[in-house]
Amino acid sequence: MTVAYLADIDAEEQGWYEIVRLIRALTLDERMRPGYYHDPDWSVRDVVGHLGTWLAEGATQFERIAAGTYTGHADVDIDALNAVFLEALKGQPWDVVWTQANAARTRVRQAWEALPEPNDEADWWIRKSGVEHYAEHIDRLRDWVMELQGARSGGGG
Repeated sequence: MTVAYLADIDAEEQGWYEIVRLIRALTLDERMRPGYYHDPDWSVRDVVGHLGTWLAEGATQFERIAAGTYTGHADVDIDALNAVFLEALKGQPWDVVWTQANAARTRVRQAWEALPEPNDEADWWIRKSGVEHYAEHIDRLRDWVMELQGARSGGGG
């Protein structure tokens, strides 16, 4: 692995562990409760599944980059993939979604660390599947965890 990605790998780790810390503050029922997003309604399970599927996609793309078969991200339809990924995990129990996300994170880190050198396409997938993607969700996750905890303690929701 190239030294150029060390800061990104550290940032990914910090972001992931913040997500884990927030999730661990919730009960299983709270993780499944809709309200994280609306239209469509998402639960914490859904956002974890969303992050996990993008991590898996990132791993696939890193492997293609390393193999020389990658064709670029210009044709990536983010909204369409989001819909496909959400549907794929719809109705799955928490344990399945959580295991998938953790396995995908392990896989993306392995594929990321195996990249021979930095390039713009790898940088795009680093941002999309990990570091910046976590940042897109962490503030709402933090707020939703606080709402759920407030409701639990009788403080409303």
